[in-house]
Amino acid sequence: MATPDFIRTLRASAGTQLLWLPGVTAIPFDDDGRVLLGRRADTGTWSVIGGIPDPGEQPAACAVREVYEETAVRCVAERVVLVQALDPFTYPNGDTCQFMDITFRCRAVGGEARVNDDESLEVGWFAVDALPELREFARFRIKQAMADAPTWFDPSNTL
Repeated sequence: MATPDFIRTLRASAGTQLLWLPGVTAIPFDDDGRVLLGRRADTGTWSVIGGIPDPGEQPAACAVREVYEETAVRCVAERVVLVQALDPFTYPNGDTCQFMDITFRCRAVGGEARVNDDESLEVGWFAVDALPELREFARFRIKQAMADAPTWFDPSNTL
């Protein structure tokens, strides 16, 4: 994932200390019920599409933008399917971040899936019963996007 300019500016004064950041995940489906995934350039693994909203950018607009930037597919955000604070993560350069992820179910409305930036090695549509190897993070988000259920959140931390 390319580091947004506003985070580079923050890092200039914050150093590598923990930054609490918004994150957005998009789960786009086509008319055949297939899900759009990308094989990440940084890890070589297949995953869901996501990114960091720009300051002032609405989360749904970020989801739509990230899908287009990474895959050239146009989509619309249909609903929020998950909100979750992720565990802190330290990058190889020592920068530490913790993301509040908002996951959206999206519907593809145009474009042909292709690698559209340097963040992906491949992109493709997959039937949900024939997914490539994915981390649990991605599988859980796809499962929630397919469910006709209220937005998921961790119920263990509520009163």
